[in-house]
Amino acid sequence: MTTAVILAYVGVALMVGLAGLASAVGTSICGMAAVGAMKQAPGKFGQFMTLSVLPSTQGLYGFAGYFLLSGSIVPEMSVFAGAAIFGCGLLMGAVSIASAYMQSQVCANGIAAIGQGHDVMGKTMILAAFPELYAILGLATVFLVSTVL
Repeated sequence: MTTAVILAYVGVALMVGLAGLASAVGTSICGMAAVGAMKQAPGKFGQFMTLSVLPSTQGLYGFAGYFLLSGSIVPEMSVFAGAAIFGCGLLMGAVSIASAYMQSQVCANGIAAIGQGHDVMGKTMILAAFPELYAILGLATVFLVSTVL
């Protein structure tokens, strides 16, 4: 196996692994907030679940990024292409971690507020979309790089 192929595989492993880790942590943070809020408002489970699932998208973006780049991983690829895929993996993984974690903080606070009787579901979803945007931009970058490999 060449250095380029190894770089590429490490890159996609980082992309999928870190994005999945980010989603697992993010959804767990929201889930913990939901369990606490259900003590006060058990009838709001649907709203809690909806907000809890939002940080899971970063894991899906990492997985989608793999499919965008996997066709470019071939034995005769250049070191430049391998480094580009590695960079994409590192970028997507790091952005996913930050995005999912910050989105989970927004959602967890919304869950707590809903549990206390405040009507903030829609506003929380709007605010949670802002950290999500950066994960989408990370995936868009992966797409753009995949078109030149």
